[in-house]
Amino acid sequence: MKAPAPARADLTALGVNWMTIFSVRHVTSYRYTRPVEFGEHRLMFRPRDSFDQTLLSSQLNVYPKPDYVRWIHDVFGNCVALVGISKASSELRFETNIRLDHTPQVAMDFQIDEEALSYPFVYDPEEAFDLERTIQRHYPDPEDRVGKWARQFVRVGHATETGHLLMTMCFALHEGFIYARRSEHGTQPPLETLQLRRGTCRDFALLMMEAARSLGLAARFVTGYIYVPDRDGSITLGGGSTHAWCQVYLPGAGWVEFDPTNGIVGNRDLIRVGVARDPRQAIPLSGSYDGDDTDFDSMSVQVNVTTDDQSVKLHG
Repeated sequence: MKAPAPARADLTALGVNWMTIFSVRHVTSYRYTRPVEFGEHRLMFRPRDSFDQTLLSSQLNVYPKPDYVRWIHDVFGNCVALVGISKASSELRFETNIRLDHTPQVAMDFQIDEEALSYPFVYDPEEAFDLERTIQRHYPDPEDRVGKWARQFVRVGHATETGHLLMTMCFALHEGFIYARRSEHGTQPPLETLQLRRGTCRDFALLMMEAARSLGLAARFVTGYIYVPDRDGSITLGGGSTHAWCQVYLPGAGWVEFDPTNGIVGNRDLIRVGVARDPRQAIPLSGSYDGDDTDFDSMSVQVNVTTDDQSVKLHG
């Protein structure tokens, strides 16, 4: 008789990691009151291949049929598709489908160098040179209100564990701020998010980035997708848009994921597409049309993230 497969918890204890196959379908449609002509569009949807996620397939469908699709790597190494369309149309539609395997990395797996286990610490000069722009603060804060908010997580008179500091900051944003969709494009300045105590995932990611930078830590923005189990299998329920979070660079552990919107530390359920120094450099879809404001009718976005059956990844 064949022995029963060990439970997932038993496999984890044995050092066997679980691998999940994620599929993402992302459809964005623009409608116009009359046929208009389009400028070049820029898409960032292809995930970054890494040790924790491997792209299995990728497909891009555009209507009207494009004259060209040209791929480049941007300054951060993200894959970007440049799409040119010469045909005028009253509808513009982009559909992307990706499939990848994903191995979750949890907070306890991070191996921070001993000298960086406690805050404050100093980056190695060789790394500090390359991290410089991600350490510098990017948004005005004349009274250092973001910095004061961040310093409440630093223990006074005692050593502060670096990992605990950042996890506490992440959870404080998750528990103390209200998520609210916003129709306006762009990202709120960190001071505004701190004052309102509400915002979108992009707003929360940026606030945590600037808070970490105020403590002298390197931080960057991440755009991608998130898997929501309650929506798995639905063709009508989607995230509605892409997701955003941030990474903080910790010596020995590298760039560590922090999702303050959902209180996630590590990459669990997060599909990384692009990274950037600032949210304005990681817009999933951008472009233009030749016409008046009144020519634009509507836009719709549908994102569905689903899973195949889970499988086990081998030891090591």
